[in-house]
Amino acid sequence: MDMMELVRTRRSVRTFDGQPLKAEDESKLREYMREIENPYGIPVRFVLLDAKEHGLSSPVIVGESRYVAAKVDRVPHGEEAVGYSFEKLVLYAWSTGIGTTWIGGTMKRSLFERAADVRDGEWMFCVSPLGYPAKKMSARESIMRKAIKADERKSASQLFFDRDFSTPLTAEDEKLRDALEMVRWAPSATNSQPWRILRDGSAFHFYLEHTKGYTSDAGWDMQKIDMGIALCHFMGAAGGELVLSDPGIPAGEGREYIATVKL
Repeated sequence: MDMMELVRTRRSVRTFDGQPLKAEDESKLREYMREIENPYGIPVRFVLLDAKEHGLSSPVIVGESRYVAAKVDRVPHGEEAVGYSFEKLVLYAWSTGIGTTWIGGTMKRSLFERAADVRDGEWMFCVSPLGYPAKKMSARESIMRKAIKADERKSASQLFFDRDFSTPLTAEDEKLRDALEMVRWAPSATNSQPWRILRDGSAFHFYLEHTKGYTSDAGWDMQKIDMGIALCHFMGAAGGELVLSDPGIPAGEGREYIATVKL
């Protein structure tokens, strides 16, 4: 299964069949976790957690036995690095038949942080259950997906622009079209889709269009994790070099420059 197919077929799974991960599947996950890198060069440390052993749960999840948490040092761009690396794990898990869903709020954070042994100087933004999808979604999951319109996305003309934010981007190249489509279908907190991309020649500037309520008391921004996911999808399809250099292009109120990918 190629990356485009993974992105288009993968969905958030909140209803699992209750079966523990097979030993061979867990072994593959552990091996893959050790190999994951991101273009920020910031190490992201993954921890597998036994739900029963640590008393872990989420009110939106049914039938899970395992969770995975990601820890990162409290450094600039930690959110984007985690988003990029965690999404690589999410897509790999789906390729092996393992379901996941991003959880950043609907959990007892202190309990998960204790189980993951989060130390001073570390952040743990999010976790995900790991398991095999049940044959049928729970009623709660079905309602939740409808509420956030999980199977819908903004149009490309609302997300991608050329030279300025008043001109929609027309992608002539098939590889670029695929990369943008993979960004369009990326998961995000409550399906807010906060990414905006501005093409300027061979440079693609990524901006965050802020939605109120996503900055934590600790100062980190959940939507910057979403930006890391978008970068993962774009660079996974188009490649390129990540550059952190604000071009100074007027972006409009509420938009924050995040990074540039040079192709």
